[in-house]
Amino acid sequence: MSRVHACRGRPINRKGSLLRDQRGAVAFEMPIVYLFLIMTLLLPMADLAIAGFQYISAWEALRAFGQSIQYSPPPDVTSASTWKTAAAAKADSKYPISNFQIICGEGGAACAPGNDIPPRYYSYTTSVTLNPMVLTSILCTGGSCTYTLPYSERFQ
Repeated sequence: MSRVHACRGRPINRKGSLLRDQRGAVAFEMPIVYLFLIMTLLLPMADLAIAGFQYISAWEALRAFGQSIQYSPPPDVTSASTWKTAAAAKADSKYPISNFQIICGEGGAACAPGNDIPPRYYSYTTSVTLNPMVLTSILCTGGSCTYTLPYSERFQ
C-alpha cells in the first residue's frame, strides 16, 4: 500500500515512513538509562553521603562532650570514676562515650592522686556503624562496618 506525499508528489510506503520516524525510540530507552544511572551513580553517592553524615554526627558528638568537660569540669580532676558518671549524663545517646581516660603530664601516664602533673588531657572514643546499600565491599573493611573515632583534648 502506498500513498502520495503531499509535498513531493511521489509515492512512499508506510514501512519506510515508520523507520524514519523514530520519535518513540527515546521513550523506550529512557527506563534503561534511568535504571543504569540510579544503580551506578546515585546509590553509591547516597551511600557516601549517609556515611559522611554519620561520621560528622559522631565527630560533633565527641566535640560537644569535650566542650561540656571544658566548661564544667568535675570537682576531682584526678578521679576518672567521677568523670565516667558525668560522661554518661552529658554524652549523646546515639554515640556513647567509651574508653575515657585522664592523662597527666607529657609522658601520657594516667592521672592518679600522686600523679597530677599539668598539663592534663582527656581522651575518649565513640563508635559509628555504617549500613551501606551498595558500597559494602569498600566501606566495610574486614567484614565490619563499625569504626571507632578517638578524641583527645588538653583541658588544664
